[in-house]
Amino acid sequence: MGIKSDLFDEYDYDIVEDFITHYSVMTYQMENLIIYSGKEDYYKDNIEELFRIAHNIKSASLFLKIEPISKLAILLEEVLEEARYIEGPSSDDFIDWLLEIKDQFEKYKNDLDNDNNNFSELSPNIIKIPTTLEKNKS
Repeated sequence: MGIKSDLFDEYDYDIVEDFITHYSVMTYQMENLIIYSGKEDYYKDNIEELFRIAHNIKSASLFLKIEPISKLAILLEEVLEEARYIEGPSSDDFIDWLLEIKDQFEKYKNDLDNDNNNFSELSPNIIKIPTTLEKNKS
């Protein structure tokens, strides 16, 4: 039995399916939000939306006790909380880091979809949180 099968054994089928569906949609939405956070006009709204996504993923995955996803969402939410108070736009390093997070969420999504026995290993680049979140303005 894999990760998804274990969730179905532990929780109501509809709850698990709703989580997987919403998680997939939110993960898919992240890429454009991340890329366009590098544009000054989009920064604030996109960071707020990414924060909302991280918070929703965190809450749902904590409820379902999906530790790898919840830990990643907690990290993302904490970093985005700081980014909410920065003028922006996002630095290239921050965009690259956010894309690493998105890719990791997608790996976890594939692990669920394929009912793998374990979640994929965490990318080592994720622990290298950029020190500068916003671009230097000339």
